[in-house]
Amino acid sequence: MNESKYHSKEIDIHYTNVRASKTISDKLITYLPAYFSPIIVLCIGTDRSTGDSLGPLTGTFFSKMKPRQLIVYGTLHEPVHAINLDDCLKHIYHTYRQPFIIAIDASLGKSSSVGHLFMNSGSIQPGSALKKTLAPVGDAYLTGVVNVGGLMDYAVLQSTRLSMVHDMAAQLATILFKTDRWLHYYHENRKLSYKRLNIQ
Repeated sequence: MNESKYHSKEIDIHYTNVRASKTISDKLITYLPAYFSPIIVLCIGTDRSTGDSLGPLTGTFFSKMKPRQLIVYGTLHEPVHAINLDDCLKHIYHTYRQPFIIAIDASLGKSSSVGHLFMNSGSIQPGSALKKTLAPVGDAYLTGVVNVGGLMDYAVLQSTRLSMVHDMAAQLATILFKTDRWLHYYHENRKLSYKRLNIQ
């Protein structure tokens, strides 16, 4: 669970909106680095809590889509949560040179925000909604408000409807899939352009 560092151009759209996947993926693409940098999708959360399973569910769904450009960390079988997050980040920065991290996490909010997806450049602070002290994560973020926060947040997370979290995760996976396909075609076209230049 997180509390995001809000930016002036944060996108806020309900996951059932027919334009949600296109709106968010189109904007997310503009945040990605122009250079050939490894792009990591870090799905934060745990399978032990219904409300906090948005990240691992998203990671699982997206992994099954066989991404070609985006590298996924955090699934139902191998979740990234408060206990192992630091070790996971150390592994990422040790393995990849100048990685660009897209952080995925669930959040609690106002009743009017439940079901909404938020996206922007910048980082989130995992665990802050549950008073956990963890370092900010991400160069861009995608979060989903799964329930109302404020009182007895742990109990709220446990009582969150899995059906909504499931559908929100499926939508997030679709957004990532669109982004991954755009990156694949972009890189392929660049390679083709370089090849033509070399031939000439």
